[in-house]
Amino acid sequence: MPHSTCHVPVLLDEVIQWMEPAAGKLLVDGTLGGGGHSAALASRVVPDGKIIAVDLDPEAIEVALPTIGTLPVEVLVGNYTDIPQILEQLEIEAVDGILLDIGLSSDQLADKDRGFSFQSTGSLDLRFDRSRGKPAWNLLERLSEKHLADMIYEYGEERLSRRIARKIVANRRNDPIRTADQLASLVRSCVPRSRGHRIDPATRTFQALRIAVNDELKSLQEALKHLPNCLKPGGRLVIISFHSLEDRLVKHGFRNDDRLEVLTKRPVRASEEETAKNPRASSAKLRVAKRIG
Repeated sequence: MPHSTCHVPVLLDEVIQWMEPAAGKLLVDGTLGGGGHSAALASRVVPDGKIIAVDLDPEAIEVALPTIGTLPVEVLVGNYTDIPQILEQLEIEAVDGILLDIGLSSDQLADKDRGFSFQSTGSLDLRFDRSRGKPAWNLLERLSEKHLADMIYEYGEERLSRRIARKIVANRRNDPIRTADQLASLVRSCVPRSRGHRIDPATRTFQALRIAVNDELKSLQEALKHLPNCLKPGGRLVIISFHSLEDRLVKHGFRNDDRLEVLTKRPVRASEEETAKNPRASSAKLRVAKRIG
């Protein structure tokens, strides 16, 4: 992991607009990442406000600290599903807003030892917290062909999942996958690149593996169930997602929760100007709901 962040926070202006940071407010950033969102919010809640920032990745926290500097941000290691317990430990009954940015940071992609980048020659790990669970290469080694195919199809929405799973299993007898570049090369040999399509053919398979390794959809479902109870009346829950599975969960979670009023009928997307500067922002979708009094 680099010593300083290269991460550019997505939809920063929109986050500030919808979170409505102001002097004295208490806000939670459940996905600290490079610290950009936390720093921007913290600079707007002074003198008496504070940001509680949480991240599952201890290495990301270390990188984010210089960005935060002396701003009023309290940083804690944890999953955003831990927010209710964290607030209870801090003896905080409710907060004015919670932000979740459920995506990879550029710092994680830049770290060659973790396997998030397709070009990485380091271990195919894909865990946000390397002290928990098993790395992705272990999953590829032990799952049956059917389970691999189902996982890649369900979490990656990859229509050629069976072809990919078949080749992984055939290859692992003599040449088991250990690195990201190995997996990316194998998937590209199974999935033809669409003409004029910029997305790498390996993207959906990597997405599926990352979701499975970190149990990401379960975490999001847990957050949608419990985080509204952490908000003051009028408090806002702002969630940025990067693929359709997550966005669908957020959309229906907000819509079907009688504790919440949906403020964004459609997801907020990045402007052309932002996507030109930061291509990652092109897939970001922001949704907002308000706690009913």
